[in-house]
Amino acid sequence: MPPAGPEGDSPLVGQPWQMLCLVEITNFVQLRRYLGSLRADGLVHDLDGRIATEIGVSGAVRAGRATLEFMCRARSFDALRTVLDRVAEACRASFDIDGEAHQFVVAIGAAATACPNTDAVRIAEEAEAALSDSLPTSGITLRDVSVGTLGLDRLALIRDLPQAIASGEMFLQYQPKIHIRRQEINSAEALVRWQHPERGLILPGDFITIAEDSGHILALTLWTLEQVIADQVALASDGQDLTLFLNISGQLLGDASFVTMACQRVRESGAKIGFEITETAVIRHPDVAISNLQALADVGISIAIDDYGAGLSSLAYLKKLPAQELKIDKMFILDLTSSNRDPLIVRSTIDLAHALEMEVTAEGVETPAALALLSVMGCDIVQGYLISRPLSLGAFRQFMGNDPMSVLTAPRQPMFNTSASFWKSA
Repeated sequence: MPPAGPEGDSPLVGQPWQMLCLVEITNFVQLRRYLGSLRADGLVHDLDGRIATEIGVSGAVRAGRATLEFMCRARSFDALRTVLDRVAEACRASFDIDGEAHQFVVAIGAAATACPNTDAVRIAEEAEAALSDSLPTSGITLRDVSVGTLGLDRLALIRDLPQAIASGEMFLQYQPKIHIRRQEINSAEALVRWQHPERGLILPGDFITIAEDSGHILALTLWTLEQVIADQVALASDGQDLTLFLNISGQLLGDASFVTMACQRVRESGAKIGFEITETAVIRHPDVAISNLQALADVGISIAIDDYGAGLSSLAYLKKLPAQELKIDKMFILDLTSSNRDPLIVRSTIDLAHALEMEVTAEGVETPAALALLSVMGCDIVQGYLISRPLSLGAFRQFMGNDPMSVLTAPRQPMFNTSASFWKSA
């Protein structure tokens, strides 16, 4: 029999709510200085034990050196909020670390939705954004994914978008990419988010198309470029020499004014910038797109072909693109170790890219087994939740300063498990 919900009533029936929660130890750096790196790496397990004992939530997994994630169910959204309050209360009591009492300061971010809405990617991104909101105050943020999805009004978003770009409602998160052979993080992808004052977090899938259709994609992309350049200066002050990639709409590949402005800004700043473009974006206007991409490459902008294999791949265009990197779509990586055909596709794509003198990035790497297989296949770069979730600039700077390569040896499980048993009742 499944355990009772957080309200203490009978086992859950009907359409329960489900939640992904991230709990991060915000004073991890201070604790590590006192305890040492070896013992500090076990603090997440201490946190897991406390939550399992006090709250009764099982199935938690490590999501980073200082972050724990767990799933749970309840009868209502308010009941899930109660779970988070109980987690926070449990963490206020001191922890016995090798006979000494230590205080954990935690930030809690979570996303909830009513069944049968089980869009795992959306829930994950909302939970990550919620955690980012909680980190400055070490507080609690719970997002209702159902409300966010149902409340989107296309006309209202078109009206609000210009002001959002101008007033600072947009923000960036960064997902690092590890170069396997060099054993280093030398680049990261910038991902734009919209924190609407009334509608909450709005993800790119909901506003990028709107920006394109309403003519605001140029302003949004130029804002992103300026912010990426500024963030790279901050990273350089930490001694981090990284190329930061941003996604470029297919519309802008045919826009001569954008190409001119981007080239000028990158040339003036001397920033190490990369543009990720999709194959379908090039196919729209191939001659103009290839010419403009060459102009961008000539000023030192790295070009990466994103989501390779997800669209109608064209070898005729692929050989003409001035690209240094090809990113294999995560649809081929997520089932890499359980599929018969995906490994064949991935291996042949790696060989093709190398023959065209491109490096290969695998997106969606979530398990050590997938990483090991990709390494054997000769994949150059990996990106995904095994390395890190997308992080705010502050959290990303902290991640880079905390021996980031250790994530490859830390015990870890994938963020999502499609088995129904993974959704534990709280």
